[in-house]
Amino acid sequence: MANIIALVGRPNVGKSTLFNRLLQKKEAIVDSISGVTRDRHYGKSDWNGIDFTVIDTGGYITGSEDIFEGEIRKQVQLAIEEASAIVFLVDVTEGVTDMDYEVANLLRRTTKPVFLVVNKVDNAMLENDALEFYSLGFDKYYTIAGMTGSGTGDLLDDIVNIFKDENYVDPFEGLPRVTIVGRPNVGKSTLTNALLENERNIVTDISGTTRDSIETLYDKFGYKFVLIDTAGIRKKTKVNENIEFYSVMRSIRSIEDSDVVVLLVDATQGWEKQDMNILYLAQKSRKGIVIVVNKWDLVSKETNTLKHFEHNIRTKIAPFTDVPIIFVSALTKQRVYKTVEYIMRVYENRNRKIKTSKLNEIMLPIIEATPPPSIKGKYIKIKYCTQLPTHTPQFAFFANLPQYIKEPYKRFIENQLRKNFDFTGVPIEVYFRQK
Repeated sequence: MANIIALVGRPNVGKSTLFNRLLQKKEAIVDSISGVTRDRHYGKSDWNGIDFTVIDTGGYITGSEDIFEGEIRKQVQLAIEEASAIVFLVDVTEGVTDMDYEVANLLRRTTKPVFLVVNKVDNAMLENDALEFYSLGFDKYYTIAGMTGSGTGDLLDDIVNIFKDENYVDPFEGLPRVTIVGRPNVGKSTLTNALLENERNIVTDISGTTRDSIETLYDKFGYKFVLIDTAGIRKKTKVNENIEFYSVMRSIRSIEDSDVVVLLVDATQGWEKQDMNILYLAQKSRKGIVIVVNKWDLVSKETNTLKHFEHNIRTKIAPFTDVPIIFVSALTKQRVYKTVEYIMRVYENRNRKIKTSKLNEIMLPIIEATPPPSIKGKYIKIKYCTQLPTHTPQFAFFANLPQYIKEPYKRFIENQLRKNFDFTGVPIEVYFRQK
């Protein structure tokens, strides 16, 4: 089951600062003016080997007539519904406010785990000031400094323990899970209906018809998997309707719960930035990926039109270019069944296990012929490699000086793995460790 953390609280308590800290990069705009965060920000993070998604919500306000603040309120409530755990942030420098009590009353009505976090505790003197937050009615609180990261380790230790204990019964246990994602109105429901050969999902030319993620069992031509049709994922700046925000959250959850992601692209619009964002989310989540270009029947074709279109996509998604790209028309069912073959091939690649003896037999001569560049007169020797016992393809190469191996050589090793073993459509992780 997907692990999702929602950061909630009144404005200007440091939610976006903590969000950036957890992602270890500046994704959210941080400003001292309250209400800066209006659209939702999503990001991937991990702690102690456990991956999770972080949602930065806008500041929760009640009693305001501001239309943006009204939408923020709705979206915070929806985030609470979908999250696996909720981090309730308060500000030690301002103490307990009436708005904190409002948020606390809202959170006490949920059955989700709530972590009360007192932010901006930059020194030991402020630790005593944090005691007043017991009045919010929670048994425990955490003191952190989101700006420096102080105290976040203890918080994350307890949060990931919740994820470990989470029990989820999958009604389609053991079957591959395939999620169809893309921008609104690219034909996701049409493709689903074409594959299933029935009108399983409502299809209109109005974007946003699909509000929820719909799971259906696919069992045809010797293939059996769970097919998931999702709502379209728009740019965050265009998610201004609370029900659409809910749809985007469900789509993100569906991606994280899937094995293979089918990224549907509109051939009449071409590859856009939002397609890249969806691909990046699937890649970071280590999902198998198949790119399907839909509405190919509507494109005016000349010599090499398909090759140019495919080359353009591969150029934009570099360096992860080892992804199958198929051109279809979901409406006329042109090549839609070929999509299933690609899906199952990518699923098999994602679960591929290479014997250690075979891996060393092929990779060590390649490494010996093209060793890592020497650094400061020190020669790097890789003596051994193995595939790690993980759900997705991850490899460890043991060297005498792994800290000196740079990103270009890491990419070289990944390319050699792809060249000698079929991992098409699957993100690969390569690690260099001390021998």
